[in-house]
Amino acid sequence: MASVSLAPRPLKKLVLFDVDGPLTLARQKASEDIIKLLLQLKEKLTIGFVGGSDLGKITEQLSVHGHDALKLFDFGFAENGLTAYRFGELLASQSFIKYVGETDYKELVKFILHYVADLDIPIKRGTFIEFRNGMINVSPIGRNASIAERIEFEAYDKIHKVRAAFIEKLKAKFAHLKLTFAIGGQISFDVYPNGWDKTYCLRHIPEDQFEEIHFIGDKTYPGGNDYELFSHPRTVGHTVINSGDTIDICTKLFLGGKA
Repeated sequence: MASVSLAPRPLKKLVLFDVDGPLTLARQKASEDIIKLLLQLKEKLTIGFVGGSDLGKITEQLSVHGHDALKLFDFGFAENGLTAYRFGELLASQSFIKYVGETDYKELVKFILHYVADLDIPIKRGTFIEFRNGMINVSPIGRNASIAERIEFEAYDKIHKVRAAFIEKLKAKFAHLKLTFAIGGQISFDVYPNGWDKTYCLRHIPEDQFEEIHFIGDKTYPGGNDYELFSHPRTVGHTVINSGDTIDICTKLFLGGKA
């Protein structure tokens, strides 16, 4: 690690990007325009991604147009930084299952599956719980939903608050486990130990390394899975709607208005 230098970068700034929304459509591949932006930014400052998904899913989305995500980005934080890469080198990781314990984990899973079984929503598909290294991801509709079905569910959820109601039940039932429940993406929410939100990635970044750390996310409201990092005292938070918004904001902030 000591052999890696940031000296050639003219700006001592780090820009961290949430993946789904700011860089890509949910679970889709990054566009050529986004890759072009990232390459331009990397000439001036340090860049990193911070996603809730596992590394495999994130690299599918960002290793495109001839680029390897772990080489394109200086920092790669999957599962909020519980799986972390710095200049392509794997850092220490954490385990959700070790934190919670097998007995409590089974009770949590059993409750979730019973709740989903009794849930009255227009459609259900498959994979309602996805186990990841540092968290679990829960989807009332199921992660096997098509793109069209994801969009339909997101619109339905904005009206009926399916995920929010689900989370309130889990908070009441499993308060003793000290877990955080954060809505992210179109169809799901993440479950992880308190403090293992996206601010976890900051543990891998020395406090004196950068003059500024910027974070660009879309779910930046309280309860969204970008909120904690967006509002953290170490970061300057920016809210975007989509990748076009990201390009506009980054061009104005870091490229002198020249895309």
